Amino acid sequence: MNSDHVIEVRGLTKRFKSLTAVNNLDLNVYRGDVFGFLGPNGAGKSTTIRMLLSLIKPNNGSIKIFGMYLSAYKNLEILGKLSGADASKKKIMEMLELVGLEKRYKSKVKTFSHGMKQRLGIAQALLHDPELIILDEPTTGLDPQGMKEIRDLILYLSKTKNKTIFLSSHILREVEIIATRMIIISKGTTQVEGTVDELLNVDKMSVSLEVDRIDDAVIEIKNSKWAEVYKTSVKNEMQFDMLKRDVAELNRYLNDKGFMVGSVVPVRSLEDFFLKITEGGQK
Repeated sequence: MNSDHVIEVRGLTKRFKSLTAVNNLDLNVYRGDVFGFLGPNGAGKSTTIRMLLSLIKPNNGSIKIFGMYLSAYKNLEILGKLSGADASKKKIMEMLELVGLEKRYKSKVKTFSHGMKQRLGIAQALLHDPELIILDEPTTGLDPQGMKEIRDLILYLSKTKNKTIFLSSHILREVEIIATRMIIISKGTTQVEGTVDELLNVDKMSVSLEVDRIDDAVIEIKNSKWAEVYKTSVKNEMQFDMLKRDVAELNRYLNDKGFMVGSVVPVRSLEDFFLKITEGGQK
């Protein structure tokens, strides 16, 4: 790299599915430049900056900044100065601590896991102390531990920092765990909107119990008060539509009658609800 180069970009390309956001971009910033990076909305400016900061990987091309990669600290410092946000050391370290990266503040972003990069991206957003944070698929590609870290961070920002979170995700279990309200759209049209508890009707649920001697267990249930909520049996499982608070009592009843209950599995979930709505079920 030429010693006069501060930023050197060659053949930079980034595609999102069928959209090419940045296409074979070359860019040179020399020491002492006041470099204007211009273009209309959708021109690829934000995508380029995110690649410069190592938050997203290009499909092709190379990036050199001072001949090296940025640390987490330098990443936030540059973004803060570019955007006019508070880029003081105190503010940057506060944001890195908030997302659990303070011990890695000197580490180069290229050494970060995908989950750490996601958390650094959230730190970038928090640098401006926004009231609203929009997260687009923040747990995509993460392992279970990484997903938990992002989930815990979102809950902390909501409950402790009073931030409003707009969360787009295809991982329905994550939404079910952390969301308070939700909307389901299909073909660009609203299907349902409301609180998670209301839409999933968490007080009433479908539950599947794995029971030994299934035929005898069905006879026992049909001759008891549980016949009202009994639905069907499949192989060695009995299914019920019942109040959540009564599940433990049903389990005890079967145990008292000499049956071994192997597992109790709730059937009603956001995934079930989502499929019912989007496959032409009720609105």
